[in-house]
Amino acid sequence: MPMVEWRHMPGLSPYAETLTAMEARAAAIAAGEAEEAIWLLEHPPLYTAGTSARPEDLVEPDRFPVHAVGRGGQYTYHGPGQRIVYVMLDVKKRGGDVRCFVRHLENWVIAALAEFNVKGEIRPGRVGVWVERPDRPRNSDGSVAEDKIAALGIKIRKWVSFHGISINVEPDLSHFDGIVPCGIRDHGVTSLVDLGLPVTMADLDAALMATFDAAMQAPSCQA
Repeated sequence: MPMVEWRHMPGLSPYAETLTAMEARAAAIAAGEAEEAIWLLEHPPLYTAGTSARPEDLVEPDRFPVHAVGRGGQYTYHGPGQRIVYVMLDVKKRGGDVRCFVRHLENWVIAALAEFNVKGEIRPGRVGVWVERPDRPRNSDGSVAEDKIAALGIKIRKWVSFHGISINVEPDLSHFDGIVPCGIRDHGVTSLVDLGLPVTMADLDAALMATFDAAMQAPSCQA
């Protein structure tokens, strides 16, 4: 596998400037001028609208800045206490199968959460990583309630990915009320701290770094 440069960005990274820098890095990787990179950071409170975002899902348009971006997906919240993981990786060198690449990213999040004994799961038709909430009332159909703990939205240009993953460590969950997260109205949002786990951002970063290679080199991406 190619060498990956990991970068931790302190403080709150301004969104527009970070996006410009990320796109430049992805272009350099595609041109063979830079190594793959993973950036770990936080943003100030904001909403992003992916290519499938629906206007009616922006419930409070004046609450935080709204950024239209080219990644896949719908509306997403970013803010303090949420780990943003921007992945600038060469998909061609990693097998050239976009669907499999996305599954590997999902499995990477699941593996990192497992380091804290959190069982993350994916669901057909619902983007992101979910956790069951048996402590909450059951759904109207009798199924166990579920909350989203991580979102995923990437864009690929010249076989290099950018944008990436957001994982809720300890964000203000009320900030999600200004949107319909990822267009899903029937389920909630949670975080590691909301689940009762005293996990820090540094703890999560260590788990992400420890599980990355194995998750991204898994031999199968079957459902």
